[in-house]
Amino acid sequence: MEIILYLSVAVIAIAFLVLVVSLSKTLKSLQTTLDSVSGTLDGLEKQLDGVTRETTELLHKTNNLADDISRKSESLNGVINAVKDVGNSVQRFNQSIHNVQTMVDVQIDRNKDKISQVVQWSNVFLELKDKWQSKKTARIDHQMEGEEMVARQRERVRY
Repeated sequence: MEIILYLSVAVIAIAFLVLVVSLSKTLKSLQTTLDSVSGTLDGLEKQLDGVTRETTELLHKTNNLADDISRKSESLNGVINAVKDVGNSVQRFNQSIHNVQTMVDVQIDRNKDKISQVVQWSNVFLELKDKWQSKKTARIDHQMEGEEMVARQRERVRY
């Protein structure tokens, strides 16, 4: 019976040895995997630092851009107000022109008879002026013809 006991202890020792070797291989495999994960995490940490740095720079640029847009928007507000004032002035000017036109139309309607009389008298005056000028021109032409005849006669006498 002692032999069974020794054999049992030997079997237990062999089983323990197999267990230890198996556990050792598993732990070595786990160590390799953990080393790989550690390397990946180191790379990820470096990449995350780069992304964080770029994000910070982008945030600063965005803030600067927002400030610039805000300043330009404020200066543009002044231009918009000036254009609005010009628009209001033009509108008031147009309204004034419209009012003047309306008043002129009303005055023309009131004075239609007087205006037609003035036009008629001016037409009469122009006709009289044209007749007077045509008579004056005819008289001058007649005098020139007479002078030419006298000059021709003097030339005949000379020859």
